[in-house]
Amino acid sequence: MSRKTSMLSEYNMVRKLKRYFILIGALFAFQQVFAQHDSPVNPKKEDDESVSTILNINNKDGIFNSVASFTFDVKNTYDTQQEGTVSYLITDEKGVKIKTLSKPVKIERKSTEHYSFEIPALKTGFYKLNMMINVSDYDDTTRRAFGIRADEVKSAFPKPADFDSFWANAKAELAKVKPQFKVTEDVSQNTDNRRVFLIEMKSLDNLTIRGWMTIPKNNNKNKQFSVLLGLPGYQVTLKPIVGRDDDLAIITLNTRGQGNSRDVIHTERDAFISYNIEDRDKYVMRGVIMDCVRAVDFIYSRKELRHDQILATGGSMGGYLAIALAALDKRVTICSAQNPILSDVHNLVGTVEWPIKDIRKYVAGKPGVTFDQVLHNMEYYDTKNFATDIKCPILLGLGLLDPYVPPGNGFAVYNSLNTDKKVMVFKDLGHEVSQKYKDYEGAWMRDTFGLF
Repeated sequence: MSRKTSMLSEYNMVRKLKRYFILIGALFAFQQVFAQHDSPVNPKKEDDESVSTILNINNKDGIFNSVASFTFDVKNTYDTQQEGTVSYLITDEKGVKIKTLSKPVKIERKSTEHYSFEIPALKTGFYKLNMMINVSDYDDTTRRAFGIRADEVKSAFPKPADFDSFWANAKAELAKVKPQFKVTEDVSQNTDNRRVFLIEMKSLDNLTIRGWMTIPKNNNKNKQFSVLLGLPGYQVTLKPIVGRDDDLAIITLNTRGQGNSRDVIHTERDAFISYNIEDRDKYVMRGVIMDCVRAVDFIYSRKELRHDQILATGGSMGGYLAIALAALDKRVTICSAQNPILSDVHNLVGTVEWPIKDIRKYVAGKPGVTFDQVLHNMEYYDTKNFATDIKCPILLGLGLLDPYVPPGNGFAVYNSLNTDKKVMVFKDLGHEVSQKYKDYEGAWMRDTFGLF
C-alpha cells in the first residue's frame, strides 16, 4: 500500500480484528441515538395466507447518475386472487410532489408478481419514494429514498466570512482556562486486562467536564497507546468501554450537559439543543465543542498516550462533534462521523421536525428573538462549515432514510470536504449505520495506526 492513510483500499483484516469489533460495537451502542428506519422487508408476519412486499432501489448505495430504477415484488399466499392497484409517489426532500403513477394489478392465488419502474430526467438531489399497494386483502406503504448525482449536491448557504476568526477566539478563551486535569482510578470497574479511570478537567467558562479512560494493563512503564476518543450522542451518557484489546486506550467524553458533566448545565432533553441559542457567543454548543478540544489537551498531557495517533469518532451529535473537532484541532489524526446532526442547518427548515421544532419552541418563549436571528447564529455551528477546514482523513456514514440528517444535507457536508475522504451510504437505514461501517472503521484505524 503506497500510503497508510489511503481511504480507497478495501481491507481484509476482520480475522485479526475480532476483539476490536466487540469493543467498537459497544461504543456505537452509546453513540446511536434517535435511531429510526424502515426494514427492507415490510415487518408483517407471514402466515399461511398473507400478502408481503419487497421494495428495492436498484443500486447498492441508492444513488444514480441519471435514470433511477426500483423494483417492487408482491407475494400472495392467499388461495384467492388479489386485485387493486400498485402506485408510487416521488417527492423532493421537502415533500414537493415530483412524479406519481398508479397501475391496476391482479395477483393470482399463491403467486408472486414483479414490477419494475424507471424514472428518467431527474435533477441533481435526493428524493423520497412512497410505494403503495392497495389490493383485496392488503393495504400498505413502504418508504425509501434515492439520489441523483450525489457528488454534485451543494449547499445554497455560504460559510460566514468570519467563521474561522469566531472559532479562533473561542480557542483563545479556552487556552486561558487552566485545565486542572484530574485522573482517578475506579478500581471497582477494572477488568482482568484493563484499568478504568475517571477523568476530570476544566473547560471553557471554567466548567468541569468529565469522562472515562480505560487503558490495557501493561508491565512496560514506557508503553504508549493509540487513542480512540469517543464523543457523545445527543443527551447520551457515555460510560467506560473495556475490551480484550491490548494496544488501544479508549476515552469516552461526557461534554457539558451530558452524562456525568451535568452539574452546571442540566436541561431537559429537548431543551439542550436550544440552550442560549439566541447568542452565538453563549450558545451551548460553543462550550461543548471546546470541551472536545480540551479532551485533546488531556491526551497530550498524558505520557502513556500516543499524541500522533488519535481517532475522533461519534454518531449523531457525536458525529457532529467529531467533525467540528477535526476541523478546529489539527492534532486529530483521523476522524469518523456517523449521521452528523446540524448539517446544512438552513436547509433543515421544512425538511425535518427535529431540531427545528424545538428551536422554534424556544424562540417563541424569548421576546425579541427571531427565528431568522437564530438561523444566522447557527451558521457558525453548521457541520458543512466545519467540513471545509478538515485536513485529516475522514470516514462518513449516512442513512438515506435518516429523519434528522436528510441525505442531501449529509452530502452537502461530504462534498464540502477537501481531504482524503470516504462515504458509506446505507440506503435502507435511518439514523444509524450497519456493522459493515463499524468493521471498516476498525480496520481502517488499525491499518492507519499500524496496530496488527
